[in-house]
Amino acid sequence: MKSYPITIKPFGERAVLIEWPNKVEESILADILDFMDAFKQRKLQGWEMSVAYNSLTMVYNEDHLDFEEVKKLILDCHAEQVSPTIKRKRHLWTIPVCYDLEFGIDIEEVSKTLGLSVDELIHQHTSHQYVVYGIGFLPGFMYLGGLPTSLEIPRRAEPRLEVAKGSVGLAAKQTGIYPQDSPGGWNIIGNCPVTLFDPNAKEPCFVKVGDKIQFEKISKAAYELHKIEGEVGIYKPEKVELDA
Repeated sequence: MKSYPITIKPFGERAVLIEWPNKVEESILADILDFMDAFKQRKLQGWEMSVAYNSLTMVYNEDHLDFEEVKKLILDCHAEQVSPTIKRKRHLWTIPVCYDLEFGIDIEEVSKTLGLSVDELIHQHTSHQYVVYGIGFLPGFMYLGGLPTSLEIPRRAEPRLEVAKGSVGLAAKQTGIYPQDSPGGWNIIGNCPVTLFDPNAKEPCFVKVGDKIQFEKISKAAYELHKIEGEVGIYKPEKVELDA
């Protein structure tokens, strides 16, 4: 697989920003993840890396960063980058969502704006697989790509001071889940009973960048059951390995 051209910029005293072509494509995301794997193989201490669509932020936690030295290191690593000998594991996660009006507080307004029935909106939202292009903003907040154009809708003109944990929303070309109570301006169409971020877990966020998400419509009764299962620690999200 080819490597894409990159640009490297200082990003404060202890970080650099690497940018790939300004496109939202799985092949670019795969190239970023391959670069991360190649960089990790050098076993350099003190680095943290965060992916967002077509960019990678690298933060150095040990000492002051020499930008020119780091830039050369990155370019050397990128030039030597090859497809990994061990295939990276990716998963398709099925995430349950209850679209009842109690949770989908904007779903009727969104449906009207988009010219769809509520049932058709739900069908379209659950029929697609969404690529996880980044995790951030809030711990466990997934930036998902692949929203059909028929569901694209602007953010709310007036953001809410509090959006409930688990709220599933639409905004512009994105859909996503609020992993905790938070202010927000997305259009809320449902709620997910699954905890997406647990700071006490071995892996606080079970979903990884490069994975895919597919939403599944569930009833209010199933929502309450999954919520209880999650609270007692017995709920296991459904997943299948991609490219197996």
